[in-house]
Amino acid sequence: MTAADVMNKVAALLNDSALTSFTYAAQLPYLNMALAELEETFEQNNIPVTNAVSSALTIPAGVTSIGFNTTPALPIALVEIQQVWEKLAGTDPYIQMTRLEFLPHYMEGTLLTNFIWWVWQEQEIKVLASSQDNQIKIDYIKSLFPEITASTGTINLINSKSFLQYRTAALCAQFIGEDKERADDLNVFAVMALDRTVGISVKGGQAIKTRRRPFRAGAKMRNYV
Repeated sequence: MTAADVMNKVAALLNDSALTSFTYAAQLPYLNMALAELEETFEQNNIPVTNAVSSALTIPAGVTSIGFNTTPALPIALVEIQQVWEKLAGTDPYIQMTRLEFLPHYMEGTLLTNFIWWVWQEQEIKVLASSQDNQIKIDYIKSLFPEITASTGTINLINSKSFLQYRTAALCAQFIGEDKERADDLNVFAVMALDRTVGISVKGGQAIKTRRRPFRAGAKMRNYV
């Protein structure tokens, strides 16, 4: 769907189908706020659509940091790392690395053929220096939405329309129309729509055997009612 698909329904919910007061330009900042809230809720609940796997990253011998501005670089959409895997360049299979809070200082200056451990510090993966090139793959939680800048912008997410319509309309009612009563009513519908959307994804993943870990990076969805 496009941003216009959502914003047309928002205008209808606000009795302004002609987009006289609640124009596309006026709605866009609030649509992006609603998208950010939906994204954070999906990240927090580890909804499967946020799961991603990086391409193979070749880490040259001696390199100890992999960040967003290094070569190779972390995926730009990365929000939270779930697992890191490694293998010697040109060999198989991948072996899961062990995450630590800090790298062992007693190993500093000792060159190994593989990394073994990794830590997440200063928004970079830190490893001990290796004596040869290694490849890593990263399982991670990704961000979903780029900033929407025009009504023609595309929102590629199943079952997101209801929440985005109600939540965007609520924000517009409160901050453009200064109608808190209508905003409160619309937020009730937004929360119900969000519960349905999250519930569908959670139900679909119940058959998957996995060890859940608490999500640390995403902000919690506020209770708007």
